[in-house]
Amino acid sequence: MTGYVPARQQLRTRPAERVPRPGAPKPNRLRVAALGGGQGLSASLSALRRLTTELTAVVTVADDGGSSGRLRAELGVLPPGDLRKALAALCGDDEWGRTWSEVIQQRFAGTGELGGHAVGNLLIVALWEKLGDPVEALDWVGRLLNVQGRVLPMSAVPLDIEARVRGHDPLRPAEVTAVRGQAAVAVTPGTVQSIRLLPDGPPAVPEAVQAVLEADWVVLGPGSWFTSVLPHLLVPELAKALTETRARRLLTLNLAPQPGETEGFTPQRHLEVIADHAPELAVDAILVDERAVSGGAFGVADLAGLERAAERMGAALVLDPVARADGTPRHDAELLAAAYDRIFRTHGRIGPWR
Repeated sequence: MTGYVPARQQLRTRPAERVPRPGAPKPNRLRVAALGGGQGLSASLSALRRLTTELTAVVTVADDGGSSGRLRAELGVLPPGDLRKALAALCGDDEWGRTWSEVIQQRFAGTGELGGHAVGNLLIVALWEKLGDPVEALDWVGRLLNVQGRVLPMSAVPLDIEARVRGHDPLRPAEVTAVRGQAAVAVTPGTVQSIRLLPDGPPAVPEAVQAVLEADWVVLGPGSWFTSVLPHLLVPELAKALTETRARRLLTLNLAPQPGETEGFTPQRHLEVIADHAPELAVDAILVDERAVSGGAFGVADLAGLERAAERMGAALVLDPVARADGTPRHDAELLAAAYDRIFRTHGRIGPWR
């Protein structure tokens, strides 16, 4: 473990320190497992694929809305949407990669049975039905798209998220209510206190556990905190692998509180939620956008409190500019890659990359 780094010694990546674009020589033998779901995981993967091809995405499988929810309800399959987004993020920047990335993200128009379905969702489900193995099917899609890395579900069982929400009913602000379903939790009124997975204690995909155990770095977040980031910590075999792996662990905070899930949360509250759900998890580095906590989306954050929360997790607090310049709460892939690059070099066990 790297230990706590005081604020005056925090790592900072200068905006000019951009990593080479895809196509430049890549560092060798750096194995990274990235855990999450949705747009947050896509942002992380878009940055990480600039650094290594030894990249495995481990994706949540609790989505029950939109096209994924319809396919899940009708066919009993894993929700394919977040898996599709991860595959699209790992497509190359050449013509083949850009074309396939756009094709699998394309949605059918209209109000008929196909309306709203993403092409990639149907492709993934078709291969699941043909091959009968979700991991093998995703590997086939990855080869077709020529992705840089591998995409795995965290469990082969479709999961539900149930949250305990205080003040779900505005007329009863002190009452705690159970809210079930990823789509419902993501937009719930009130304050989410905790979550659990249904069924309880789901099995992990063995390849996902292996990826965590064999990684040099495990990257958790950014993403919807309760519905994309925390679920990995509630799959017993994955949680055990995260505590036993010899890999370094990096936690990436979001750029803003999320309406519904984390509205009103401070940056340190995000860390406290992680610690509450996985008290045995130690982290080596926590990456925070410096503008978000210095008058940005989080206001002027209590940096001393954030440092103490990071220290309790055994982590170095890293402040870097990683947001897009247009002011939207979205990560800039090159700046995020540069921040990851600096952290990997400074805190990694394998020394400077060759």
